Amino acid sequence: MGHFANTAQAEAWNGYEGAQWARSQERWDAVNDGFNQPLLDAAAISTTHTVLDVGCGAGRTTRLAAKRAARGHALGLDLSGPMLSRARESAAREGIPNVAFVQGDAQVHPLDAEAFDAVISRYGMTFFTDPVAAFANLHRALRPGGRLAFICAAEAEANEWLAALASLKHILPLGGFGKAGGPGMFSLTDPGRIRDLLVAGGFVGVDVRRVEAAGKWGADAKDAAEFLLDSGPGRHLLDQVTPSAQDAARQALTAALQHHEADGGVWLRSSSWLVTAERDKAAHG
Repeated sequence: MGHFANTAQAEAWNGYEGAQWARSQERWDAVNDGFNQPLLDAAAISTTHTVLDVGCGAGRTTRLAAKRAARGHALGLDLSGPMLSRARESAAREGIPNVAFVQGDAQVHPLDAEAFDAVISRYGMTFFTDPVAAFANLHRALRPGGRLAFICAAEAEANEWLAALASLKHILPLGGFGKAGGPGMFSLTDPGRIRDLLVAGGFVGVDVRRVEAAGKWGADAKDAAEFLLDSGPGRHLLDQVTPSAQDAARQALTAALQHHEADGGVWLRSSSWLVTAERDKAAHG
């Protein structure tokens, strides 16, 4: 286990949050898999590349990257022990030999210099306490000409799952939940801030474009409501109210999600930024 500069996030992802994601791996993949192909295409991974997946979680994108780099290697890096255990189990079950996982904080983890052809992340870049230091560390780990590609959440109001939770504001103490700022899921909603942070970290050729995808959040409205409220943010909100208010929240969220039932499930659209950048080909050290 590496050193954690981000102790609050390390505590969360090695506690309830990480355990919930680990046991619900397939559900979270169903929610987010629509972003995998745009991410991996943007990273331009070749068959011989060495790839780093930051905030890899249960390893879905790491394993997909390893398949693209069939004669190379993919390394997943994450804070969460429970999620990495699930990632290793999945890689073994799927018979993917060219993948490995390590527990650590990308902000300070001692990555080998110029070791990677590509750095990718699906929603793992928004939790740094010092994003400039984190991006500088990742820039150092890329080979000259190497490519960075990551997905991060766009503005909260463009994400239907958050709009569904926001409908509970008369029941749950939402406060600043979903507001831009960091570190947290919505810390990189401003494209201008993303560009500034990456340039400060040493990257060139920064591009930010919107990508959207619908994910399946449950078999029906009740199932999706339970899943949302069982997540880390949902559980945090429920813990602050009485049992009767918790029941009211479940009923209200179920009613709100019924409008999204279609094709054998509840489908909610997520809006994100696809960010790409490079390490200058002439850069060394």
